[in-house]
Amino acid sequence: MAIRVTEAKKGMVIRYEGDLYQITKYDHVTPGNWRAIHHLNLKSLKSGRQKDVRMNTSDQIEPVYLDSREAQYLFKDSLGYTFMDNESFEQFVLSAEVIGDAMQFITDNSTVTVVFCEAEALTVQLPPTVALEVVETENAARGDTVSSVQKSAKLSTGLEIKVPAHIKVGEIVKVNTETCEFLGRA
Repeated sequence: MAIRVTEAKKGMVIRYEGDLYQITKYDHVTPGNWRAIHHLNLKSLKSGRQKDVRMNTSDQIEPVYLDSREAQYLFKDSLGYTFMDNESFEQFVLSAEVIGDAMQFITDNSTVTVVFCEAEALTVQLPPTVALEVVETENAARGDTVSSVQKSAKLSTGLEIKVPAHIKVGEIVKVNTETCEFLGRA
């Protein structure tokens, strides 16, 4: 069922030119006394590529409805990253291009939300924060623990972030998945 482009919203998933795209930005522009123009920034859910599209008010788009399921990350092999549905125990593989940078927040056996469209796994939705272990960081110099000095720390997934000087190897820290910032101890 197609809808008018005027009903489009940021975050909506549509089928455009045979592929699935998520609307990352939507602008309605009325230049002077000309007709209205709709600018859509689209991100492909399969390849991750960005595309800018310009549409008229009378154009139609086809929204796609998605299904989200909890899944557990199992392992990585030559095909990609293997996940298991927590309810049906069905296994499926997501490629590195589809997952992108999300794997720097996912540890072995952790549970994530996987988005499906027509029984095909599309992408992974991360929680706002994750708890990861610090595996490598330098020791704080005496006297640096009072001020807000930041140092680099490598986490169990390979992600490197800035943490306060008092954080030591082996501690579990909370990290914001959108900004990659240290939020505190877990």
